[in-house]
Amino acid sequence: MAVVVMKFGGTSVANVERIRNVARHVKREVDAGNKVCVVVSAMAGVTNQLVAWVREASVLHDAREYDAVVATGEQVTAGLLAIVLQSMGLQARSWQGWQIPITTTAAHGSARITGIDGAELRRRFNEGEVAVVTGFQGVEPERRRIATLGRGGSDTSAVAMAVALKADVCDIYTDVDGVYTTDPRIVPKARRLPKVSYEEMLEMASLGSKVLQTRSVELAMVNRMRVRVLSSFVAPEAMSPVRLDKLEDIGTIVCDEDEIVESQVVSGIAYVKDEAKVTLIKVEDKPGVAARIFGPLADANINVDMIVQSVTPDGKHTDMTFTVQATELARTLEALKAAKKDIGEFAVQSSADVAKISVIGIGMRSHAGVAAMMFKALSSKGINILAITTSEIKISVLIDAAYAELAVRTLHSIYGLDAD
Repeated sequence: MAVVVMKFGGTSVANVERIRNVARHVKREVDAGNKVCVVVSAMAGVTNQLVAWVREASVLHDAREYDAVVATGEQVTAGLLAIVLQSMGLQARSWQGWQIPITTTAAHGSARITGIDGAELRRRFNEGEVAVVTGFQGVEPERRRIATLGRGGSDTSAVAMAVALKADVCDIYTDVDGVYTTDPRIVPKARRLPKVSYEEMLEMASLGSKVLQTRSVELAMVNRMRVRVLSSFVAPEAMSPVRLDKLEDIGTIVCDEDEIVESQVVSGIAYVKDEAKVTLIKVEDKPGVAARIFGPLADANINVDMIVQSVTPDGKHTDMTFTVQATELARTLEALKAAKKDIGEFAVQSSADVAKISVIGIGMRSHAGVAAMMFKALSSKGINILAITTSEIKISVLIDAAYAELAVRTLHSIYGLDAD
C-alpha cells in the first residue's frame, strides 16, 4: 500500500469525458489498495476566460477579488471529479484550499504556501476516502481570503500536499508521457528519460520546459519528494497501479541525484526562442554603473537572463550584452532611457531574432570537454555564438534564431542522445 498524490492539469480535465478518464486512473490506484489524494487544475481555457471577465469588469481590479474569481475554475473541476468518482462507487470528497487549510502568504496572485494541516485528510484516508483538492490556491490566514499561487501553481499545490501527507510519490499527469532529452517535435529521435535529477529538472523548467513548474521542482528538491511525470492520455487500464519497487517502468521520476545509478554526461538539450538581445556600447566602467543600469529594469519587473560584459580597449568603458523575454524588449528599451539620465550616454543595440540553446547534465560536474564539444559542433554547422553563460550543470549559448532547430538537432546527436 502506498500514499499517492495524483495531479491532473487543464488538458487532462478539459471536459467531462476527460474527467471520467481521470476518474478511471484514480480508481485503478484505489482498487490496488493505495491511499489517494488528487489535485486538479481548472479545465483547459477556463482560467483564461475568468481572467478576461475580471479585466472586462475593471482594468483596475482588487487583487483579492481577482483571486476570488479565478480560483473558481479549480473548484468546478474538483466538484465534478468527486461526483464522477462517487458514481463509480468510490468514497470521494472535494476540498478547497481554505477547508484543509492550505495557508499562504498575502501576495494575491503569486502567493506562496506557508503550511498545510493534513490531519483531517489523513483521517479520511484511513476511512478509505479519496480527497480531491483544488490546486493553485490556499487561504491567507490574517484576512481569511482565498489567495492564488500564480500560473502553474497546481504543480506546487500537488508537491506541497505530497509533503504534508508524507506521500510515497507525487504523480504529475500531463499530456506527455515523461521528460524527454529534447522536444520530440524537433528531434523525432528524442528519448524519454527514466530518471532525472531535481537539479536537471530545475534547469529544464527555468528554460521554458512546460512539463513541471519551477516552484514545484524547488519544493520537491528541498523536501526530497519523488515526483513522477506521466501521461493522462494513456489508457488507465494499460497502466499498472503505483508499486514503489517499479516506479521506473513508466514515465520519468524526478529524484535525488544519488538515486540515479548511471547517468549520461548530458541528459538534455533545451531551447528558448522568445529571447531578445540588448547590447549597451561604451558604458562608463566604474563601480555602481551596473546597478544603475539594471535597477530600473528590476523596478519594472523585467527579468534579465544572460549577462556578458567586456571592457573596451581604452580600459575606460565596457560593453554589456544581456537578454530579456522578447515580449519585454520595448519596456526594456524604455527603462534604459532612465539609466541614461543617471549615468550618461551610451549606445544601445537590440535584436529579437535570437534563441538560447542549453546543454544540461549532472555528469558535467565530473567530465571535461563538454563545452569544447558544443562549440565545435555548432561551428561545424556555421552557427555563430553571440554570448555564453555557464553553471555547474548547464552551458547556454545565444545564437541567431534561424539556426535554433539545427543547433538542437546537432547537439542532440553529438552528445549521443538520439534513440537507436
